[in-house]
Amino acid sequence: MDYSNKPSMEITLTDTKPSIFESKVGGMGYIPHDGNFPTDSRGNQLRLLAQINCKDIQLDEFPKKGLLQFWLAGTDLYGCDFENPTKQDGFRVIYYPEVDTTVTEDEIKSKLVKNETDDDDFYTPVSAECGMTFEPSEDRYIDYDAIEDDYDEDADEDEIYDDERWEENFYSKVGGYPTFTQGEFRNEEQLEKYDFLLFQLESDYEKVLWGDMGIGNFFISSEKLKKFDFSDVLYNWDCG
Repeated sequence: MDYSNKPSMEITLTDTKPSIFESKVGGMGYIPHDGNFPTDSRGNQLRLLAQINCKDIQLDEFPKKGLLQFWLAGTDLYGCDFENPTKQDGFRVIYYPEVDTTVTEDEIKSKLVKNETDDDDFYTPVSAECGMTFEPSEDRYIDYDAIEDDYDEDADEDEIYDDERWEENFYSKVGGYPTFTQGEFRNEEQLEKYDFLLFQLESDYEKVLWGDMGIGNFFISSEKLKKFDFSDVLYNWDCG
């Protein structure tokens, strides 16, 4: 495993209402004239978690144009299948290399249908539509076990977890090293195969909340990313 520094794009959520062609969290995502909302196996429409305008991302592996979208089902697990985290049923990752700017938001809204989960039982980590801005950054590998080893066995737990290194890579991003509230969930095979952090969205109370202040992650093979093949993505979220 390569533990060298990794470039990333740090995401800041903004109090703006982006268009259907811009990077955003929540709201209406772009759908072409002849397209429709992605659905789960029961026919329920998925809802937009986030959309990235690829021209905003300055990473070598990433597409240089088009829109990359992340859609989720409104289930209590936000469309995640923890037993099969690559099954794109309750979630979908869609890439549009070309965007038709004659599409309107009203046209997309007209394609909305009422799901069986749209009433009190519709769950989403997104509480408000907002924009995203991106800044180049860089993550260094953090060995969290080593942080604990730096303290003696009598150290107070609060002292250990107040160590600033715990929070160093804990932010919304594309690329870089992932962070988790309950630790790395990928097995050795998955670590090797899904080696690129395609998108990480952190809770912030006001706009995004994964359970109890959790975090959501999407991973892809760097080789498939270079081919713009988003058919095999690993999705997980956890909370404290």
